[in-house]
Amino acid sequence: MEPAADGDAEMLGGPDPELAATMGFSGFGKKARTFDLEAMFEQTRRTAVERSRKVLEAREREKEDQAEKEFRSPCTDSSASASSATGAGSTLTQREAACSESEDSSDEELTGPSVQSQTSAQGPAEDTDDDDEDDEFIGPPLPPGFKDSDDDNDNDDTEEEDTVSALGLDPSGARLITGGYDYDVKFWDFAGMDASLQAFRSLQPCECHQIKSLQYSSTGDVILVVSGNSQAKVLDRDGFPVMECIKGDQYIVDMTNTKGHTAMLNSGCWHPKIKEEFLTCSNDGTVRTWDVNNEKKHKSVFKPRSVQGKRVIPTTCTYSRDGKLIAAGCQDGSIQIWDRNMSVHTKFHCRQAHAPGTDTSCLTFSYDGTVLASRGGDDTLKIWDIRQFKKPLNSAGRLPSFFPMTDCCFSPDDKILVTGTSVKKGGGSGKLFFFYRETFQKLYEIEVTDASVVRCLWHPKLNQIMVGTGNGLAKVYYDPVKSQRGAKLCVVKTKRKERQAETLTQDYIITPHALPMFREPRQRSTRKQLEKDRLDPMKSHKPEPPVAGPGRGGRVGTHGGTLSSYIVKNIALDKTDDSNPREAILRHAKEAEENPYWVAPAYAKTQPKTVFAEVEPEDDETDKPEWKKRRI
Repeated sequence: MEPAADGDAEMLGGPDPELAATMGFSGFGKKARTFDLEAMFEQTRRTAVERSRKVLEAREREKEDQAEKEFRSPCTDSSASASSATGAGSTLTQREAACSESEDSSDEELTGPSVQSQTSAQGPAEDTDDDDEDDEFIGPPLPPGFKDSDDDNDNDDTEEEDTVSALGLDPSGARLITGGYDYDVKFWDFAGMDASLQAFRSLQPCECHQIKSLQYSSTGDVILVVSGNSQAKVLDRDGFPVMECIKGDQYIVDMTNTKGHTAMLNSGCWHPKIKEEFLTCSNDGTVRTWDVNNEKKHKSVFKPRSVQGKRVIPTTCTYSRDGKLIAAGCQDGSIQIWDRNMSVHTKFHCRQAHAPGTDTSCLTFSYDGTVLASRGGDDTLKIWDIRQFKKPLNSAGRLPSFFPMTDCCFSPDDKILVTGTSVKKGGGSGKLFFFYRETFQKLYEIEVTDASVVRCLWHPKLNQIMVGTGNGLAKVYYDPVKSQRGAKLCVVKTKRKERQAETLTQDYIITPHALPMFREPRQRSTRKQLEKDRLDPMKSHKPEPPVAGPGRGGRVGTHGGTLSSYIVKNIALDKTDDSNPREAILRHAKEAEENPYWVAPAYAKTQPKTVFAEVEPEDDETDKPEWKKRRI
């Protein structure tokens, strides 16, 4: 802020008195205040060093007092009995060594605050040198609400780049999409996959922004992509862009007057009934509805407010099952619900649903539409009746959640509620917990993997559970009897064999300046080698063409082995003239008379001698009138 103020001071110096009198604003000629930035930085540095020195001295005194107490306790034990003197002496030696190391470390001059050391039950002599090296930091003192640095490191370890942070299934259950912290969105087709379970497409629709949410529309033809930027995207089933929301003006104070979001998105979902409408929430403190056909402006804006009427940030949002209500979980721990057609006042709200300052990671309505489940950043899972929204129906605690998108979902029969838990790196296995909806009694738990369980999705048609984890795995749980299609289509298929031509050959060293006698032949690429093999009839197993003519190479030349080809061949060879049909028939008269077979045996007794019709001479029509003559 200081450099900006200094720059303003230089530009807004006192105006010329004559010009001020002429222009009529001579009363505003006060000189702007200037700042000495170097002096301010020096003063800030000295204050930070002084405060750091005081904090370090206080911590060293606490360490010395603790070491002195531990030093005295083994001494009293050793004077009590001679039999235990040896053990006490060894303990004393360890304590003295620890004290000496701590004193040596305290003599080192530190110029910044030290990170709070984590005490353990094994004694203060454990990894003291490493702690001393880690304590040397330069900077201002730690804030009052600062947590242990080890916790922060563990939390950072949980947020790995390969975390699966988004899952989506189309309504039919044929395709699965996953997104993660590595910016990739992958497409999986259950019917087209084999047992190797490889994605058929991978893309980065939002460039270098982490994927927060993925969801198919109610018809399954488009996909909503919510990432770490301020603009949500809509893709088709094959991953091609359909629309991108407009970015709002960040310099306008009233967020209602902007056309889009101005800060990072947190969540989004489709309307369950209207296939063109979807919902997003952002760090700019608004929840907005959009139309796919209009990317220039949002449809409506909902602004969550705290008890004092101040802006709060919504961390998750969802529609009710009938699409008439819009719910949002906020950072102040509240859950606020609006009527979709009335964006001014909330219809239901609970101010203390979860602990203030935590991110409510998921809200989901039951299939009957009367119950709302919320997954809080305060490690709880709660279920609410929106008609009596002051107190939860049931609550479950001790469910760690380190991610802002940890899921919870209802079973297709609406009787079970499922959620996942997070773990620190090396701190155990992430689990799926199943609770009865009515009693909230734990029904079952599944150890998924040695990382956090971030996303979970229970598809109603497939009756299968999809899980996304913190170490980059997407797992599918199914029942061989009760589940339908989905993963059952691909687990029964065997892996395809890799083609030998696709494997890499041995390394080839290029030596352009070597002598010809030492130069290796240039290695061809796999593609060029395949093209060359294709032209070789022996390697490509080219089928032999049919023989034309009389035949060669031991093969008989034929026109074909079918009946039609034989008939066509004989018809082509028969060159008899059938222009006179009577002569063509009488040509076989002699053979028919000598060897009667068809007609003559039938008349052998009744008509032994053949009688032919007598040919009558044609009437002479010359004498007839013209109108009686036959027309040809």
